[in-house]
Amino acid sequence: MNDCNTGMLGTSPSKLITVAAIGALACAAAAVPATSHAADLKLPPISIGAGLRTQFESTNPSGGSNTVNDFNVNNARIYLGGSVTENIKLMFNTDYSSSSDNLQVMDAVARFEFGDTLNFWAGRFLPPSDRANLYGPFYASNWNVYEDGVQDGYPFYVQGRQNGVAYWGQFGIAKVSLGVFDAPSTQGEGEVITAGRVQLDFWDAEAGYYLNGTYYGEKDLLAVGIAGQTSAGKHAYTLDALLEKKLPNGGVVTLEAEAARYDQLGGYGGFDGSYTDSNGWYGLGAYLFPQKIGIGKVQLLGKYGAARFNDTSGLGPEYEQTTLEFNVNYLIKAFDARISLFYKDTKLDAGLPDATQIGVGLQVQI
Repeated sequence: MNDCNTGMLGTSPSKLITVAAIGALACAAAAVPATSHAADLKLPPISIGAGLRTQFESTNPSGGSNTVNDFNVNNARIYLGGSVTENIKLMFNTDYSSSSDNLQVMDAVARFEFGDTLNFWAGRFLPPSDRANLYGPFYASNWNVYEDGVQDGYPFYVQGRQNGVAYWGQFGIAKVSLGVFDAPSTQGEGEVITAGRVQLDFWDAEAGYYLNGTYYGEKDLLAVGIAGQTSAGKHAYTLDALLEKKLPNGGVVTLEAEAARYDQLGGYGGFDGSYTDSNGWYGLGAYLFPQKIGIGKVQLLGKYGAARFNDTSGLGPEYEQTTLEFNVNYLIKAFDARISLFYKDTKLDAGLPDATQIGVGLQVQI
């Protein structure tokens, strides 16, 4: 008989949550019958993939500064994955960008997946958070993702990832996830972040834990999600929604929105790291034309975001940021081959400099 109960008297609440989560994972794994070596041989082979996002941009700051022209590698990634047994899988992904000039471990996840309602991930991965964080730059609708001061403001180590353990499951129209993760060093030694998300898919369901910002008409979506993280009395909350519908003429309409509140946890940090209190929202609309032009289809996209940063240390002025973006996207093979012409206008108040940017981005995945 398996005994999965352990004495935990005197244990701190944060450690208690962590031990309980790991214990539940071990119990679930023990309940799964062992598979034979012959069955293991039938498992799919290791999958290998790669992705690249690169762009040319021309930035024109206000105040008479010179225009800056740059070629950048936004993201260069290697994807590895495979199955240990039918229910135990491993995911390992890396990321390189020009901004850091480092190759970093992005995902390193042991995945224990037993069905729709019982799944555990452990390692480094995207924690329960807003949809924008859970789809990442390669699966976003717009090109200049994470530049509005609103989306994906939760604390992280690499590309939105944190180290920890999480449970997730699908219950009819509801997808639920809950986990505990390392807190930033500023939160104090021994602290953890508790993270949770609940999402309702009223039309088509979205399989798996990670999400997309669009499905380009492959699904009809009406999804609403609420997420939150807390650590040492500091909090962050987001509310997001995605509506996508394929029209009778074959065109696809996409509408996405989010509201965010970062109360001493996460946020974009402003110019000097002092802005840990912020709030904002954004709205996005896009239309994918049904007609094929050459080898691809054209999508027109617009996005507007507004964020307010409140100085909590007295080191800088409080200010507001608005971001207006337009894209003309040429979709050759959905997320695996697309080209984006973009225009972005960022305005700041409190005497801070504005900037406009135009450019072209290329995304390719195998």
